[in-house]
Amino acid sequence: MAKNKEEKTNVMRVLEQKKIAYTAHSYPHEEGVAVDGVTVAKSMGFDPAQVFKTLVARGASGQYYVFDVPVAESLDLKKAARAVGEKSVEMIKSKELFPLTGYVHGGCSPLGMKKQFVTVLDESARGQERIVFSAGKIGRQIEVSPADLAKALKFAFADLTAERK
Repeated sequence: MAKNKEEKTNVMRVLEQKKIAYTAHSYPHEEGVAVDGVTVAKSMGFDPAQVFKTLVARGASGQYYVFDVPVAESLDLKKAARAVGEKSVEMIKSKELFPLTGYVHGGCSPLGMKKQFVTVLDESARGQERIVFSAGKIGRQIEVSPADLAKALKFAFADLTAERK
């Protein structure tokens, strides 16, 4: 059976269950191959500062955390650890991502994970009218306001990005 290019993802289902308006976007990609975030943003006509990538890390305590930062930025692990009250955090290995979240690298979203982890959005999202992040599948993105996202996902804002050198 041919897959509908616009088939719903878990992220879309969560937003619809909460009656949250969103705009779905798609971008060209090779099946199953992650595309870097800046390329994704540009291919959809968005400023990379408006498009966020979802990163999963493990704290020194063994707890898992989700961090969303603009696609052109890097996560500062020290700032991330401070934001969640950990001594340190480290990125999980790619092979751990799917069993833990249900998402593959390049299609990870803060919404609709197998289990909801403490989630922190970079403070730059706070000032955005709308932000864009993965719809839970490579090739699909969701656009939503941070205020509406807060109705579907418990998260905090913090300065998470590394200083550019």
